[in-house]
Amino acid sequence: MSMKPLEFDRSFGELDQVMSAYAGLAADDTPDRPGQALTSYLRHTWHTRPWALSVAEQQLRTYAENPPGRLRRRLGEFYPVPDIGLPEAEIRQWLLLLADHIRRSVEEGRVSPPVAVPETHWEWHARFPELGQFLGGWFSQDMPDEFDDHDAAVRDYADSADPAVVARLVGEVHELLALGLEEVDYAVGIAELGMEVDPPAPYAPSAWLTVVARGLAGPRAEYV
Repeated sequence: MSMKPLEFDRSFGELDQVMSAYAGLAADDTPDRPGQALTSYLRHTWHTRPWALSVAEQQLRTYAENPPGRLRRRLGEFYPVPDIGLPEAEIRQWLLLLADHIRRSVEEGRVSPPVAVPETHWEWHARFPELGQFLGGWFSQDMPDEFDDHDAAVRDYADSADPAVVARLVGEVHELLALGLEEVDYAVGIAELGMEVDPPAPYAPSAWLTVVARGLAGPRAEYV
């Protein structure tokens, strides 16, 4: 029997956040410096949920020092560390290395400065979660089969989402646009966030996002 949600979160919730940051990236951490994935996790977490760093450090260290035995594995009461390209014999030391980096970051106040552009897939989604839901859910490669056009997809989102969630999306779009990126960087960003179709002609990515945000703005605005 797998663990209940609260039990899982208490034991592995923040550990899972750290592991998620490594999706598609190498475990390139060294004793001297954290790798790209952990750096992204530290940067985002410092600026959004600094209290979670101590939880991550504790969960990483506890898991490394008390790996699940056969009974816990059979019952499903354990966290399966994703394949990050390391031999199984090296996982324990790697987890302890991550815990050491997080502890050092907290104890020495090593706050990573914010960056204009997220540097990993995980960081894009951690920074713009609702925009990722919107683009990945309504603008996947199946969008042309499900909706007549982009406007219809946006209207469907507006009709199905809670107004507070729509407002959160509008805020995230404005935050992304405020970065003042080149169009090629906006194209990369919306692709990282799950958009698998091009914006409608003749709009560039930033112009289309502007139109979407304007149409969705307001307590119960309709996309036009």
